[in-house]
Amino acid sequence: MNYLAHIYLSGDSDEIKLGNFIGDYVKGNKFMDYPELVSLGIRMHRAIDSFTDQHLDVREFNKLLKPGYGRYSGVVSDIFFDHFLASNWQEYSVYSLREFAWKAHKTFLVNFGLLPWKVKQFLPFMIRHKRLESYADRETMFHVLEIMSRRTSLPSNSHWAVQLLEDEYDQFEALFRTFFAELVSYVESEFSVLISKPSSQLAI
Repeated sequence: MNYLAHIYLSGDSDEIKLGNFIGDYVKGNKFMDYPELVSLGIRMHRAIDSFTDQHLDVREFNKLLKPGYGRYSGVVSDIFFDHFLASNWQEYSVYSLREFAWKAHKTFLVNFGLLPWKVKQFLPFMIRHKRLESYADRETMFHVLEIMSRRTSLPSNSHWAVQLLEDEYDQFEALFRTFFAELVSYVESEFSVLISKPSSQLAI
């Protein structure tokens, strides 16, 4: 899953949201260096990624992307998942996507000192370009993939990916809906007591 989904799945705790957001950038047992609930958010991030990687619908999703992205198919599917979550946001949250994104940005900025260096570098860009909100727009998918292909080892096949999204949109969305419903149930069953804890450890 990508940023929007990880933040969404974190529940009401700002600490867990922070940990889930930075999860990809905290390696090994470094999560132990963070406050308790931030550490939990990092571990939740890893659990979500593990569940996602093993899900049959996600594997089917990735199979459609494999001709253009090979072993990087999962990176693209994560971005597409955020698109489907954002474009159907009203089904998943009582808050508007703009309000949700604003609250998340506030959490990250107030606790900027806890962010890994790489996250500190891209967070201003992410906020300035309203990245979390922009995932709802299909055209944004092209720009996100283009940026990633320039800055990472992701193959530069953005036109192909966006065309595939258009051609197979209904199938992709159906796979997402089935998978995401099961992911939400998994997170709720595994972390329900913890994700409802109020924020208390951070500067907010």
